[in-house]
This record gives sequence, structure tokens and C-alpha cells, in this order.
Amino acid sequence: MDVLKLDTKWVSTIASIWIQCTSGSLYTFSIYSSVLKSTQAYDQSTLDTVSVFKDIGANAGVLSGVLYSSATTANHRRRTGPWLVHLAGAVQCFLGYFLMWASVVGLIPRPPMAAMCLFMLVAAHAQSFFNTANVVTGVRNFPNYSGTIVGIMKGFLGLSGAILIQVYETIFTNKPTSYLLMLALLPTINTLLLMWFVRINNTNEGDEKKHLDSFSLIALVIAAYLMAIIILEHIFLFQFAIRVIAFVLLMLLLASPLCIAIRAHQRDSDRISQTLVIERDQLTDDPNQLVAEKIYARQDSAGYRYLPSSTDQEMDNNDRRTLQAEQNLNLLQAMRTVDFWILFLAMACGMGSGLAAVNNISQIGGSLGYTSFETATLVSLWSIWNFLGRFGAGYVSDYFLHLRGCARPLFMVITLAIMSIGNLVIASGLPGALYAGSVLVGVCYGSQWSLMPTITSEIFGVVHMGTIFNTITIASPVGSYIFSVRVVGYIYDKQASASGKTCTGTQCFMLSFLIMASATLLGSLAALGLYFRTKSFYDQVILRRLIHSLRG
Repeated sequence: MDVLKLDTKWVSTIASIWIQCTSGSLYTFSIYSSVLKSTQAYDQSTLDTVSVFKDIGANAGVLSGVLYSSATTANHRRRTGPWLVHLAGAVQCFLGYFLMWASVVGLIPRPPMAAMCLFMLVAAHAQSFFNTANVVTGVRNFPNYSGTIVGIMKGFLGLSGAILIQVYETIFTNKPTSYLLMLALLPTINTLLLMWFVRINNTNEGDEKKHLDSFSLIALVIAAYLMAIIILEHIFLFQFAIRVIAFVLLMLLLASPLCIAIRAHQRDSDRISQTLVIERDQLTDDPNQLVAEKIYARQDSAGYRYLPSSTDQEMDNNDRRTLQAEQNLNLLQAMRTVDFWILFLAMACGMGSGLAAVNNISQIGGSLGYTSFETATLVSLWSIWNFLGRFGAGYVSDYFLHLRGCARPLFMVITLAIMSIGNLVIASGLPGALYAGSVLVGVCYGSQWSLMPTITSEIFGVVHMGTIFNTITIASPVGSYIFSVRVVGYIYDKQASASGKTCTGTQCFMLSFLIMASATLLGSLAALGLYFRTKSFYDQVILRRLIHSLRG
């Protein structure tokens, strides 16, 4: 048996997945927020201010995009690469969380609130470096299935919060201080060990779709397993032995992608061996027959054969001219286009309202009479709906782009329209509406995180993709601030002031979610404009790129 090569795109993908699995520490803020509040003598308003810097750091990833573009240019790729972006993220992750832990345990004097906000900003900023290195490298390694690979990477990032919570509940139960130290060490060490394997591989392998589908299946199995664990934990009290067994099974599931790399390597080795044997035999028999069979046997990864015709040479020449006409815009050039600002508006409406919904889901449940058990379950399951949206939108949009030639912005139109319906369902305040509405909003919110980076790479090119999509991501905290503070918070306080400190009933959030439903509908209409603007571009460039690549 051949030794597994460590410089393939499959090993790179597995390393990126494993890094993503420990990168979602921001989704676990609620675990250590209480100890942060008590040890630093913060009130709720101050704690919320620290939390705002968490969102700013995670979404202000322009520097990670600039560093990635610089580190992966042709002139620097031999000396540097995606590992440099991972290294910068690892340093920030350790510094941010270690200083927070040191403040909590008293290792350093209690810092002023501004310094704590800086610690949180640095720790959160690390996520953008991990995410940029993994997502953009994935798109470069699988340009024909960019939606699928972005969905996989973003999906595992969405699941990472639930994975880290399992680590906490198994090893650090009721020890949030120790958990803070773990956040400084685990993602840092994991990234430093794996970052050397994350590389750009400009190769086109025949079984790409099949192996990516295997990664997708594993992601779905892990999501289903985590969902089952979350639900059972809220129904039964797990003994320590059962929790350890469940954690070990989770680790085995996370290790299973390694089987895909081994299988891919074996098939590549077998295919090369068979090709060498066939070519040697055919060269002995009839050299001309080999050329004819090579032309006939060209086929894409889905198994569709390409049959040559008399116009092949003319089509190939047209394809090359079209592909050469593509531009890789930098950030300033992209910002001068209408398409950039349409994407920014759509994301401000979609991601901003989605964040506002999840940030207030506990208060919504309380005002509507849901029990603490029910609201806790809703919060825990949000990461699963988020994953399904991130993964599903990328996979489904890739499928229809290849099969029907559907321009990808169409799926942004659809998901934002469904998100508007989800906000209307929550606004209704009907029995069970919060369950149904949170599923719709959670799935569609997650969808934007895979659709937007993929559309960015297709419209503006992959060279500066990291810088451009991280700039568009700033729309998320901007929209969240508008909807959370200026809409939801303002209306809730106004209703509560009339009846006391708390508000109960549908009137507490109905108007807020009607406004957010209108905003997401506006985002859907903006995305519809982008669809019509780019439809011919997808027909002439993206589809030709796919056909040209699958022929080669």
C-alpha cells in the first residue's frame, strides 16, 4: 500500500475542516460571560458592550484578506502561503483569550473596560483569519464546486460552537474559568499543528464531486449526532460515563474525513497505474488508437462524457477568450461597482436581522410564555439550523448551477424571501410560531454565509476574494446594530416602560419582527436586482469556465 501523500488537496481540506471545528469559540460566549461579569464587576450594559466588540472582531476581516492575497501571490507562494494567515490568527487567539483568563483569575490587575473590549476584539479577530485561510484555499482548490466547499467550511464553523460546548460539558463542567484558558490553548495548538497542510493545489481530479459529497455526508451525520445529543441533554441528566462515551464517538466522527483522503489517494494511484499499463500496451499495438481513445474518454466528475464535434476547436478558442476576459478585481475596484453595494445591502438586511433574532430569542420566548427549558433548547438548536443553511445553500446552488445553469444570486433571492416569511411567523406570536420561525430564520441566515463568499469569488475573482468578502461581511454587525439596538431594543424598552421592567405578550416584539420582515424582503429584492444584472455573466463566463474545466 502506498504511503499517503500529505501535499494533496484532500489532506488540505481535512486540515481546514479540523481547524474550523475549533474556530467557533465566539458562539460559546454565554458559557464564560457570567464569570466575566462577576469577576470584573460589570453590569449588563457593560457586558453587552464587550459582546459588541466580539461581533466587530469576528466580522472585520479585511486585514486577513489582505494578508492572504499577499501571502499567496505567485511571487510569495514558495516562501509563504495560507499558513501565514493561520499563524497570525493563532497568535491573536492566544493573546486575546489568555489575557481575558488572566484578568478573571487575577493573574494581572483588573483591566479597565476598554482594555477588556480590546482583548475580546483580538480574540474574535482571530476567527476571521482562520475562516479566510480555509474558505479561500478551498475555493482555489475546488473552483468547479466552490459553493459546495464553502458550504462545508462554513458548515463546520457553524457546528464548532456545539463541538466546543461538548468539550466544555465533558471536561470543564461548571468551570468557565478553565474553559477560558482552554479557548486560549486548544484552537491555537490545533491550528499550529495543522496549518502546514493547508495548501493551494491547482489540480483537477476526476472524482472531486464524489469525494466532496462524502465530506458533505460526514458533515450531515455530525450535525444529526450533535442535534440528538443536544435534545437528549435537555431531557435526561447524562452521567459522566455516558457523556465520555458520547464525546469519544464525536471525536471518531470528526476523524472520519481522513478515510476520504486515504480512499482518494488509493484511487489516484490505481488510476495512474492503470493508465500507464494501458498506454504501454496500446503504444505497442497501435499508437494512433491511444490518441483517439483519450479524446473520447474525456468526462467530467459527475460521469457525463464529452463527445467531440467538428466545432470543438472553435468553441475552445471562444472559451479561452471568454476566460481571459475575466477580471480579478481588488477591493477598491470592487467597491466602485454596483454589484458590491447590492451585496452589502442584501447582507445588512439578511445577516443583520438574523443576528438580531438569535440575540433576542431568549427574551422573545420569555415574553411569549415559553419555559426556560424550551428557550434553552431553541438557543442550542440554532447552531444546527445555522449549519444546515450554510451547508445546504452551497451544495444546492452548486447542483443547480451545474445541472440547470441557474445563476447563484437566485438562491440568495429565495433564501431572503423565506427569511422574511420566518420573521412574519415569529411576529404572529401564535403557539409554536417561535419554533417554526426560528428554523426558517436560522436556516436562511446560515445560507447567506455560504452564498455571499461564493458569489463574491465568481463576480470579482478569487485573487482578492478574501479581502472583498470580508469587507462585505462588515454589513453583518452594521445591520445587527441597527436591528438589535435601534429597532428591537428601542421598541421593547418602550413597551416595558408602560408595564414595568419586563414586557410580556406579542406586542413586545411583533412590530420589531414586522420591520425585520420588511427589511429582509428589501434584501431579497436587492438580490433579485443582482440576479438580473449577473445572469448573462453567469451564462457567458461561469458556465463556460465550468465546461472548459471539465473538458480539460
